[in-house]
Amino acid sequence: MFVSDFRKEFYEVVQSQRVLLFVASDVDALCACKILQALFQCDHVQYTLVPVSGWQELETAFLEHKEQFHYFILINCGANVDLLDILQPDEDTIFFVCDTHRPVNVINVYNDTQIKLLIKQDDDLEVPAYEDIFRDEEEDEEHSGNDSDGSEPSEKRTRLEEEIVEQTMRRRQRREWEARRRDILFDYEQYEYHGTSSAMVMFELAWMLSKDLNDMLWWAIVGLTDQWVQDKITQMKYVTDVGVLQRHVSRHNHRNEDEENTLSVDCTRISFEYDLRLVLYQHWSLHDSLCNTSYTAARFKLWSVHGQKRLQEFLADMGLPLKQVKQKFQAMDISLKENLREMIEESANKFGMKDMRVQTFSIHFGFKHKFLASDVVFATMSLMESPEKDGSGTDHFIQALDSLSRSNLDKLYHGLELAKKQLRATQQTIASCLCTNLVISQGPFLYCSLMETKNRRCKLLPLVMAAPLSVEHGTVTVVGIPPETDSSDRKNFFGRAFEKAAESTSSRMLHNHFDLSVIELKAEDRSKFLDALISLLS
Repeated sequence: MFVSDFRKEFYEVVQSQRVLLFVASDVDALCACKILQALFQCDHVQYTLVPVSGWQELETAFLEHKEQFHYFILINCGANVDLLDILQPDEDTIFFVCDTHRPVNVINVYNDTQIKLLIKQDDDLEVPAYEDIFRDEEEDEEHSGNDSDGSEPSEKRTRLEEEIVEQTMRRRQRREWEARRRDILFDYEQYEYHGTSSAMVMFELAWMLSKDLNDMLWWAIVGLTDQWVQDKITQMKYVTDVGVLQRHVSRHNHRNEDEENTLSVDCTRISFEYDLRLVLYQHWSLHDSLCNTSYTAARFKLWSVHGQKRLQEFLADMGLPLKQVKQKFQAMDISLKENLREMIEESANKFGMKDMRVQTFSIHFGFKHKFLASDVVFATMSLMESPEKDGSGTDHFIQALDSLSRSNLDKLYHGLELAKKQLRATQQTIASCLCTNLVISQGPFLYCSLMETKNRRCKLLPLVMAAPLSVEHGTVTVVGIPPETDSSDRKNFFGRAFEKAAESTSSRMLHNHFDLSVIELKAEDRSKFLDALISLLS
């Protein structure tokens, strides 16, 4: 069921209990976790934190801890599946679920006792009505044999005929209702998408409790920016939520604008910015940032010689010397940096890039350290997904969590360096796939296998990517990515399509990821699975 009063029905309930936090491995979940940890610290709430990266880890961790806890909080996992069916908990176990994954599973919505959904109901949820998908089991009453001995045989026969007609009608109505139910559930569950950032939901709870701090506000901003960076929400949704956070930023940081009451230099200051859509450019060179931002790399087609030439023309149009562009942003001439945003935006418009600037926020720690929200997203993500062999997934999770605290700026800077390596590797892999024709058209979608054509329709087609997962187990990871268009509603239909394709071909598939559009598949089943997917989507 949806929780309507977060303070009474959630926070005041867990305040006096020992709780277990299951947190998914994404930046928004980390930010929501940081806000909740800060609130728990204020009120001395006892909790245990367990990071989980998939359903198998969640099931294992739950089995391990279910005897010690009655209250479980799930952040960015659990809303889009039947949680009780997966975890099989005791009847006195309560789950509080704060998750952006949509659609929310209908069993979770209508379970009033064990599932409490910490989800904003002003999101466009479109949950089917209870009576359309649930129906009490009707017991067909058999009246035959209960008639009095005094009845005439002809009367008995008439009554029996009426009962048979009535039962037949009831069965027909039942079949019609079940068919309608299947259609309703198919329409509801067909597309996967994301709702309001969990970090924003937790910040609103802190605000309700009058315990919101500037640090919490910054984490909410980073959580929202993560959704935008990962293309999980529409531009309209992003701009709306930025507006909500902007009001909180004005409330918390208004003293910085008043010269008489200015804060000390080492304080945290958050400000609204209308900044460039370039990754890490303030911590990199402008040239590297342009080459490794997916937006500019795709618009210029930087994997081709012609694309590299267009980038040189773009820089020439701005009148920026190559020496300045290729050195660290911090070392560029101040005279160039002052008008850089306007210069880039003006030239970008000429080259067909109309939305080169975006609404965002920045944070200052004193005078020396300044970060854009997207900088922190990339740094935290890179720490969490670090390929370094010096620690487990849990160690990387804790390191990423720590990097969000202002007392651990060294970890954040380490994350920025890792992010640069990852961005370079990503662009090199994409360029390699495109140049060697690894991206092929399968009719209704494009397909790319990293183990082993470009056309005009490619912008309108979704992409299916397969990459080796485990050589030992002979498995591949398959990811479904919706097409990138200006009018895209960010809804992903691949979760259900993968399910049906695997079902029809008996392909061995595992849905372990919290996003249903990411699956594990046996490598030998890939060919028949793809054939089924092509016929399903054609």
